[in-house]
Amino acid sequence: MEWTDWLYPAIVLGLGYLVLGITGFGSALVTVPLLAWIWPLPEVVVLAILLDIPASILHGGLNFRQVRWNALNAMLPGMAVGSVVGLWLLGQLDKRWPLFVLGIYIAIVGLRALRVAATPTTTTASRWGYHAGSTVLGVVEVMFATAGPVVLALLQRRLPNVAEIRATVPVVMVVAGSVAIAVLAISDQVNSAQTFERWIIGLPIAALGVLIGNRLAKQIPAVIMKRTIALLLIASGLSLTRHIWL
Repeated sequence: MEWTDWLYPAIVLGLGYLVLGITGFGSALVTVPLLAWIWPLPEVVVLAILLDIPASILHGGLNFRQVRWNALNAMLPGMAVGSVVGLWLLGQLDKRWPLFVLGIYIAIVGLRALRVAATPTTTTASRWGYHAGSTVLGVVEVMFATAGPVVLALLQRRLPNVAEIRATVPVVMVVAGSVAIAVLAISDQVNSAQTFERWIIGLPIAALGVLIGNRLAKQIPAVIMKRTIALLLIASGLSLTRHIWL
């Protein structure tokens, strides 16, 4: 690719990882639909996962003390099962309906979050409910690389502190992305040569976006951060529903 061909992707990646730096999730909700205008969706999904892993590691390292590791451990079994199920579904379903249902769910989660007080008490989901949510997480990450809102929805039921949620989401996404990319690679879904070139160019852009976003987030009060996350959930959910008409 000529350097001029990277102007649009660079802007999209910078914006997506700025969002991740501020909120702890949401990069793929920006990058996947916008990059899919110029690159095939399967290639965009793989690239998004590969960029999310180091970007999320960077974000988690910057906020390491606030990560809640016990929340991650509870998700691992369902996440692994969901990744395998997601791979199977790739060859079975029209993607429009799963995206539509996921979009409605994410938008509802965002609307509910807007109605919650600034320091809500958490509710403990049942063990089976939590495992089911973790399985959905794995499915969505393999199929669409947009599992961040699902992770957020699960963590909001366990963690009372918005800073802890923001720090823990990227750590969960590192594991989810690693499992998803391993499953996709084993099934020959990764075009290594072209994807590696795009990853090398996109990585410093993503890192810069995370660093700037993380610095900005420290200046934002918790209440505003919580509302920002909720609004992002609503917007991203509604944007996913549009695929039903495409």
